[in-house]
Amino acid sequence: MKEESFIHALDFNPYISADWLIALFIISLLFVLLGLWRRGRGSLWRAGLLALLLLMLANPVLLTENRKFLDDIALIVLDETNSQKIGTRSATATKAYADLKKRLEAIENLQVETVSVKNKVTTLIGDEDGSYAFAARNDAFKNFPPERIAGTIVITDGQIHDIPPPEEVRKTEGPIHFLLTGDRNEKDRVLQVVKAPAFGIVNQPLQFVVKIEDFGVTDLAQAARLSVKLDGDTIGSQLAEVGSEVMVDLTLIHGGANFVEIAVDPLAGELTEKNNSAYITVNGIRDRLQVLLVSGEPHMGERGWRNILKSDPSVDLVHFTILRPPEKQDGTPITELSLIPFPIRDLFEKKLHDFDLIIFDRYRRRGVLPSSYLDNITQYVREGGALMEAAGPAFATPLSLYQTPLSEILPARPTGYVFNEGYVPAVSDLGKRHPVTGLLKTAADGNKHWGRWFRMIEAEALGGETLMTGPAEQPLLILERQEKGRVAQLLSDHAWLWGRGFEGGGPQSELLRRVSHWLMKEPELEEEQLTGVVSGNMLKISRRSLDVTPVTVTVTDPDGYATRVLLTTGENGAQTGSAQLVTSGLHILDDGTRKSLIAVGTLNPLELHDIRASAEKVTPLARATGGGVRWLGAEGLPDFRRTRPDNSQSSKYWFGLRANENFEVTGYNRQAVLPPLLVLILGLGFLCIGWWREGR
Repeated sequence: MKEESFIHALDFNPYISADWLIALFIISLLFVLLGLWRRGRGSLWRAGLLALLLLMLANPVLLTENRKFLDDIALIVLDETNSQKIGTRSATATKAYADLKKRLEAIENLQVETVSVKNKVTTLIGDEDGSYAFAARNDAFKNFPPERIAGTIVITDGQIHDIPPPEEVRKTEGPIHFLLTGDRNEKDRVLQVVKAPAFGIVNQPLQFVVKIEDFGVTDLAQAARLSVKLDGDTIGSQLAEVGSEVMVDLTLIHGGANFVEIAVDPLAGELTEKNNSAYITVNGIRDRLQVLLVSGEPHMGERGWRNILKSDPSVDLVHFTILRPPEKQDGTPITELSLIPFPIRDLFEKKLHDFDLIIFDRYRRRGVLPSSYLDNITQYVREGGALMEAAGPAFATPLSLYQTPLSEILPARPTGYVFNEGYVPAVSDLGKRHPVTGLLKTAADGNKHWGRWFRMIEAEALGGETLMTGPAEQPLLILERQEKGRVAQLLSDHAWLWGRGFEGGGPQSELLRRVSHWLMKEPELEEEQLTGVVSGNMLKISRRSLDVTPVTVTVTDPDGYATRVLLTTGENGAQTGSAQLVTSGLHILDDGTRKSLIAVGTLNPLELHDIRASAEKVTPLARATGGGVRWLGAEGLPDFRRTRPDNSQSSKYWFGLRANENFEVTGYNRQAVLPPLLVLILGLGFLCIGWWREGR
């Protein structure tokens, strides 16, 4: 800023009142007219003397302003969106910005401001992220008065998604110039997801709709190969017609989040392969879970199992209670029996693999199920099925299921002893870190302890994970994986006491439901989990493990940059950490033993739809505001000049920045036009000349 003084106005500050001044003027005028009428010598000189005296009495003064000229503002908009990371665009933009800023800062009375435009890392569902340079420009201009704006210079690849119509841009904001990175005549292939479901039913076909588009190509290819991956594993490929919508079918294999990647083969010589693939998160939902509950005999806890399973709308329950074993021969005629025969062949041979879970509730060998069917159950578990045994006192006798082929998969072997004393079930140290038991609630009345149970079958844990214990820290609840399947054993039939609220009760329903869902492989109950949740521009990492050793998770973003995050141990076996997100796309979490995929951002970002550098969108706006368009790679930076607002603002070789010459007044000075000494000298001069002229 510079300060200068300028004459602003001529003012009068008379020594006498205006009325007296007017009266003297009239009297003086009469004397002058009288002298001229009588043709008196020296009349003009006397008139000059009177005029000088009247002017002295009027006291004219010059008003001078002290003006401080304000710097004009040149705004640089630097496009740092994802499309600018292609090839050498980022390096070109960075170098151009540094040179441009240096040049502009050397211009007198010019203030340089910069605003960067970046993609949002995360957006709301349905939003399409793009390059919103003019939104950033308008936000920056809110801090500056329009009359100080010299112009805007945008460093971009031309792919801007909020360019306003030329008629809506205010001409008072100066010219808009564009410096383009990238090259002319680029070509690129883009895979666009037209339709993608947010959820699907496990083991049922699911359909996606995609479209392949080739830009900047004169000889279009007829077809390109699509490949489909599910959770990182390739599950199929197909040929797809370029330019047309294509159906892609796949089947989800598990519940929870499924990560689908659909990719197309690259185009020869294309700009980038970043937009050749799409990442979609599909939530897998199980249709109807088929559960078979076999109660060996009626007992108090039987209805508890039934109520828990029937209360789950996603469960189809088949329940049989063995009331009359085959060995019972009391002479009752068959025609008088109203019992339904146990369809063992249909359940354990024909439709065995239709069930997701089989529960034996207080079952004992009574000749109902032959060993061959129990052997089928063993094979069913190893092939991916689930088995739950809620043991009763018979488990400690020769009638135990452990004396059958199921012993090959059961994790606990009975010792033959049954505890018949009061005890409070306890969660083991391992169980406190397991999601099945680690988050169990306390009693409803707020007590820290649950109600007592009064029976438990003593058993030796041969494998698996003991999550709950009873008297003498003997195993009470054991979970085990058997090849592809899972097995759980609850070594007591007194869980129903919690459901009845005895001594405050306990979380019976929650416990049995969690065990059942773990057996049916619900993802949120896996003991080994590595997940991430997007919160703003941060990725919140959570790891559950039975191993308490803190680990470091490597987060790899779509650009290949890896960030190492050391997790901290929290409650219930959870370890947490966070990493900052800098780009959208598929992020890979790796803790050394397992990997997890996290999709960040929108499904079809505008930023990657057409990524070619282009002057087509920006040229109309530049022309409407008097700005220019220049390719940095081929032409380099132009010269910059200060221009008058009503003059041309650009040419092929230079860009203009308006010189608005705005100022603010910092003070005023008053200076007399006729100092008294000067009036005295002039008055004596007029008087002497008048006497001389009169004396001739």
